[in-house]
Amino acid sequence: MPVTIALFTRDLRVHDNPMLAAAAAGGAVVPLFVLDPGIIERTPIAPNRLRFLTAALAELDAKLRELGTPLVIRRGPVVEEVARVITETGASAVHLAGDVSHYSRIREQQLRVRAGEAACRVVVHPASVTVVDPSELRPATGRDHFSVFTPYFRRWLDTPLRAEAPRPRKLSGPTVKGEAVPEFADLCHYPTSPQLSIGGERTGRKLLREWLSGPVNSYHTDNDNLAGSTSGLSPYLHFGCLSAGEVVRRTDLATPGGEAFARQLAWRDFHHQLLAARPDLAHTDFRPRPTPLRADPHALAAWAAGRTGYPVIDAAMRQLRAEGWMPGRARLLAASFLTKSLGVDWRLGAAHFLTWLVDGDIANNQLNWQWAAGTGTDTRPNRVLNPIRQAERFDPDGVYVRRWLPELAHLPGAAVHKPWRADVPDYPAPLVEFNGM
Repeated sequence: MPVTIALFTRDLRVHDNPMLAAAAAGGAVVPLFVLDPGIIERTPIAPNRLRFLTAALAELDAKLRELGTPLVIRRGPVVEEVARVITETGASAVHLAGDVSHYSRIREQQLRVRAGEAACRVVVHPASVTVVDPSELRPATGRDHFSVFTPYFRRWLDTPLRAEAPRPRKLSGPTVKGEAVPEFADLCHYPTSPQLSIGGERTGRKLLREWLSGPVNSYHTDNDNLAGSTSGLSPYLHFGCLSAGEVVRRTDLATPGGEAFARQLAWRDFHHQLLAARPDLAHTDFRPRPTPLRADPHALAAWAAGRTGYPVIDAAMRQLRAEGWMPGRARLLAASFLTKSLGVDWRLGAAHFLTWLVDGDIANNQLNWQWAAGTGTDTRPNRVLNPIRQAERFDPDGVYVRRWLPELAHLPGAAVHKPWRADVPDYPAPLVEFNGM
């Protein structure tokens, strides 16, 4: 019986996984995940994502064992470890999900070379990490990517989704040596966020059921409400514990809430297409910066610590440290404040986010930061978000701010957004001035 390798990367699930379904259809399967030091140990260290990864791997291993075979864990350079498994098993094919980062592209190129030396095919499955294959949508201009989201979204909505990949009923394969599923302490000695939520496919599917059972229906009105509820699905999408395609297929796009929720997944796809076309955008500006940069280590440190003097910004930054997560509106406000109001390079803020965000994703994180900084795809690159006005609009009663800034909890209602008008000895003065103070 031919042997195939199902190489898990950012698709840590058995439901709607094109890579796993294709590998299972080919005969005996070796489910493989490689702990690559090039990812685990790279700077900045991301303890929250590493902790989430260990939980996701544990749930994936349990799922695979239910189907008949354990997850094989290897540690080392991914191409070298895959090549070793090919040699050990005589595998005829390696299946993996398509991805767009510089790392994943180099990995794919090197895998093709090493596998080819052993007469082993490498099969890459698109639309596994995203809803739509990044190469599928093209503007009428003939370019290889859209640079404005709205026309992309219109085309995205009209694009047929790939068919759902069948969940294997049973898996079998040769015995291959591997490590035990790692504990967090095996990978990282840095502390994680104290209120970090972790899980894997089983946990993610439960959250998805709860989200689609009702809360999604009000997403179009509540998504920017800082104190409101959110789906909590972004880490599960980042690690592929949930299929983005399945999430969209199960969402009723005919409802205002469902369409608004799908729009966020389309933004995710849009950013993946941009990064696929321009890998340099992870570090270079999409367009020239509208305002000069300032070197201000003090301002950067105050922003990172949640000590800017603007409660809505400080609440967002303290939530990031406490939970490893922030709602989308909070991310936008924090990024705009650092780049537009303080004049700090977006790359410094993006690096801080990648250190703490459990759903930290190169495509989404870097390109959202560029949008906020005015160097990305925003059609109004000079817009500046006033944190006072934004707080009054999206946290009108101050619930979000009081949740994360206990030193301001005594200030009533919207007064919490202007603590400089009260006597609050333990809270810093604003770093800069805005209209409405």
